[in-house]
Amino acid sequence: MLTTSALSADAATALTGEELHALMARLYPICRSITGDGVRQTLDVVREYLPGLVVHEVPSGTPALDWTVPFEWNIRDAWVKNAAGVRVIDFRAHNLHVLQYSQPKHGWVARQELEEHLFSLPEQPDLIPYRTSYYQPNWGFCLSHHQRAQLQDEYYEVGIDSTLDPAGSLTYGELLLPGSSEEEVLLSCHCCHPSLANDNLSGMVVAVGLARWLAQVPRRYTYRFVFAPGTIGSIVWLSRNPAAVARIRHGLVLSLLGGEGGFTYKKSRRATAEIDRTVALMLRDMAVPHQVVDFIPYGYDERQYCSPGFNLPVGCLSRTPYAQFPEYHTSADNLAFVQPDVLAESLLLTQEVLAALDANCRYQNRHPYGEPELGRRGLYSPVGGASAHPDEQLALLWVLNLSDGQHSLLDIAERARLPFAQVQRAADRLLAHDLLILLPD
Repeated sequence: MLTTSALSADAATALTGEELHALMARLYPICRSITGDGVRQTLDVVREYLPGLVVHEVPSGTPALDWTVPFEWNIRDAWVKNAAGVRVIDFRAHNLHVLQYSQPKHGWVARQELEEHLFSLPEQPDLIPYRTSYYQPNWGFCLSHHQRAQLQDEYYEVGIDSTLDPAGSLTYGELLLPGSSEEEVLLSCHCCHPSLANDNLSGMVVAVGLARWLAQVPRRYTYRFVFAPGTIGSIVWLSRNPAAVARIRHGLVLSLLGGEGGFTYKKSRRATAEIDRTVALMLRDMAVPHQVVDFIPYGYDERQYCSPGFNLPVGCLSRTPYAQFPEYHTSADNLAFVQPDVLAESLLLTQEVLAALDANCRYQNRHPYGEPELGRRGLYSPVGGASAHPDEQLALLWVLNLSDGQHSLLDIAERARLPFAQVQRAADRLLAHDLLILLPD
């Protein structure tokens, strides 16, 4: 069983913040999308860190709930050249320059027609926006508004060397870390964005760090990691895994965990699930800036896991939420925007959350009629009237009082307003002195 106290000493991390950032730097140049070789290359790198990762290929055209797996998109090059043959927009310079899922295109176009296929940000004129057209046939380019203002020629040569393959597939990765119980904790992140560091390479590298750490420690729950393209990936996973879905007891979507700002936890649709209470408690215990917000059916893949037919207890953990920081979905979401110490803090919080989930259980007080004599067991100060550690003794009394078979350690920590780790230590001490009975789940 995981213990929160084991984390507090040195965070017990398998990867440091610097190592997480180095992994991000390897993944950043890859042009990912909801299908294609970019996803495969990304998962190949992830598998170097997580050898047990299983990569699944789901053929294009496969029904998935109300959706269908799309054609596989790959791109080799894209450009806009002026009459002198100079690339004025160049995919090789930055992979955000092409509209994701752009159809193949080659030929000369008038500037007026080209303008209809250009995307820029007048309010952020130095930045390249990230834009997609996954399910509507289109082609286009993204560029800074300053670049766009310089396009004054009458005609431009457009080239998009891409393919949309009906015989392709959608790719996702899955890692299962068995515990003593078959009940599962789901950790999900999306792997479809191109060169965007916070959204969502940060979620991916924190998931890798979390899986590396979990693989090294005893576990009560079974932990399932899903690295899948946004929306369609989680829908495909849900459609293919009804048995696993039935075993999910807790879950988190990990996203936007590398930018500055306090944490944001978006509750599951259930609102009071154990995961919702645990994340809120760990945020309180870590004393970090944070907000806890209610579920809305918009955002990341939590809205698929929390759709009414599944209604899984899955929340979303991030820092500054999507669309609430100026770098969001632009070329400014780069490697410099994400700092190693921020990644390390995000990893530590997720570790604390999982450790608390894994350790949360119910006990029965073996001496419920009056307090048992703690002093003769060495659990209470031999001198009455003062205590060097009053909270430690108070935690013992709270655990004894609420260990009636109905209250979990989470319940006790919430009601006593004590850190979960302190309550867990108290329970461990009382159990060691045969004052408690561990009850089955």
